[in-house]
Amino acid sequence: MPELPPVADLLATAVHALGGKERTGQTTMASAVDHAIDTKEHLAVQAGTGTGKSLAYLVPSLRHAVRTGRTVVVSTATIALQRQLVDRDLPRLSEALSKPLGRTPQFAILKGRNNYLCLNKINSVIPEDTGEAELFDAFAISRLGREVQRLNEWASDTETGDRDELAPGVTDRAWRQVSVSSRECLGKSRCQFGQDCFAEKARTESAQADVVVTNHALLAIDAISGIQVLPEHDVVVIDEAHELVDRVTGVATAELAAPAITAAARRCTKLIDEREVDRLEGAAEGFHQALEELPPARWDRLPDGIAPVLALVRDAAWNARTAIAPQGTVKTQDDPDNAAARTMAVAALDDVHDAAVRALTAFEEPDPAARRDVIWLAADELRGVARRTLRMAPLSVGGLLRSRLFGTATVVLTSATLQIGGSFDGLAITWGLPSQSGGKVDPALANGATAPADLESVRWSSLDVGSPFDHAKSGILYVAKHLPAPGRDGLSPTYLDEIEQLITAAGGRTLGLFSSMRAAKAATEALRERLDTPVLCQGDDSMGALVRKFADDPATSLFGTLTLWQGVDVPGPSLSLVILDRIPFPRPDDPLLTARQRAVESRGGNGFMSVAANHAALLLAQGTGRLLRSVDDRGVVAILDSRIATARYGSYLRASLPPYWETTDPEVVAKALRRLTASA
Repeated sequence: MPELPPVADLLATAVHALGGKERTGQTTMASAVDHAIDTKEHLAVQAGTGTGKSLAYLVPSLRHAVRTGRTVVVSTATIALQRQLVDRDLPRLSEALSKPLGRTPQFAILKGRNNYLCLNKINSVIPEDTGEAELFDAFAISRLGREVQRLNEWASDTETGDRDELAPGVTDRAWRQVSVSSRECLGKSRCQFGQDCFAEKARTESAQADVVVTNHALLAIDAISGIQVLPEHDVVVIDEAHELVDRVTGVATAELAAPAITAAARRCTKLIDEREVDRLEGAAEGFHQALEELPPARWDRLPDGIAPVLALVRDAAWNARTAIAPQGTVKTQDDPDNAAARTMAVAALDDVHDAAVRALTAFEEPDPAARRDVIWLAADELRGVARRTLRMAPLSVGGLLRSRLFGTATVVLTSATLQIGGSFDGLAITWGLPSQSGGKVDPALANGATAPADLESVRWSSLDVGSPFDHAKSGILYVAKHLPAPGRDGLSPTYLDEIEQLITAAGGRTLGLFSSMRAAKAATEALRERLDTPVLCQGDDSMGALVRKFADDPATSLFGTLTLWQGVDVPGPSLSLVILDRIPFPRPDDPLLTARQRAVESRGGNGFMSVAANHAALLLAQGTGRLLRSVDDRGVVAILDSRIATARYGSYLRASLPPYWETTDPEVVAKALRRLTASA
């Protein structure tokens, strides 16, 4: 193959073809990504909004794939970014670079199997268990029926079977009626619809692609399961990398609840001896009764009487599974419906059995800080029906990522927010990478898998390419230092007064980010009575509809929770003020984060700063980043929590935020907002 043009030339060609303009940060990032791929050294890049980071990693990725014939995997946290890459960036980029690269690069998107419609299931007579709560809900049943009917009609028209292409969408309950997990799948060779399977077609297409776009969850499954889900690859680009640990933790989390055990038993009806089904249902009832007597809390040991109950669940599930598949696997010589029913029953039984085993063995390590899993009992409410659920999550996924991700490919991690407190180390340590500041990786944050013996052999570098925005001239960071520290009793009248004055000065145009849904709703109710401008609240409508209404009417304000509004992108005059009611520390009763905090402290570290402050800093950076979405935007970020100005950790949190001009003077801010309103 003739020598390909350097990345700088390819990027210039792409930018010109796409009608863009050269950006220093984008050029710097593309060069760094190219260098990382060549040297096989991992790279973390912070690239602010407006940098054009997708082109900066896609151009060197495509060049590498075409030159070597190896696939590059690009992983994202959100569907929105996946769609941007597959529907907009990659098609235009492939066309623009086809001539200098000598051929048109190929790309594909790959998701987990349960994101695709299953032809075998939709053509079979196997119903999905809808749960006890819906047996007495006629409206839910009728809605479910209508949605499934629409899915049946869509199955005849869709070319991909991809759930994300179904508009409008359907509920999770309806989708479960027509989809299967990887465990429930019969397999291409054993399924009567194997040749037409949507999931298999996507896998086949991805195997031929130069770049495969996927999500963090599937990336985690590929790493955790030990089964190759993604095509062979030697480079992984992780966009929205600040979400990586939470998404991998979510995939590695298991749960056990009585309704799930009962549902598994129902799947076994007519497949095995009735006595085995009764035994499993009895185990479910015993588990339910045992959990009802316990308070929701993290478990530092197995409560008295729980071990025999879990053992009964484990044994009953295993006996039922053995009865269905004596040789370990389901025989598929019989009719397709029977084979599918057996496969799905085995999958449900495996989930129950494995969760029970995981809970029983979690406490074998006597030192709580050295245990791999955190176990807690949660009190949930599902469609008005209360239930207790036992949850199990890894204390850390750092070791897993270090051995199964960083140990197998060159990894580029990027996001607009990767530096916490002015350093990449906060996130890097949770990824299982060695600290750049010279400190050692805390073993409490590196559980989950056998890691390379020599941490220093894991080489990585970091780079902050900045932002095209002049934050100090475009935005003000206002800290309401005069307000009392927030309490536990909700928003006080002084807080509501402050919010009213700020929104009035801004003429609406406000995104209010609150620490809880209760606070957001309380503020909405109070401010609707005080203001002459409209106030929308999360939950009033779908997120997409709310954002459209907010963007279309500059006088409108939109309130919601900080964690769910990280992706709001509203450039222009409709957003001039972002309000955060308090520092978003994790809840003091969050079982996983408090366990991680305790693990750090047991080894002499500062658990509060390593876990709680880092958690808050990342969310603050995401929330305050909503203000400036284009180079012409102007506005104010108002943080109503005075602790960010008065507490010792305040400077650490402020160092994680964009470099806005700072003030604590409310009159200065009010005047600035009134000027912006007048000029809009």
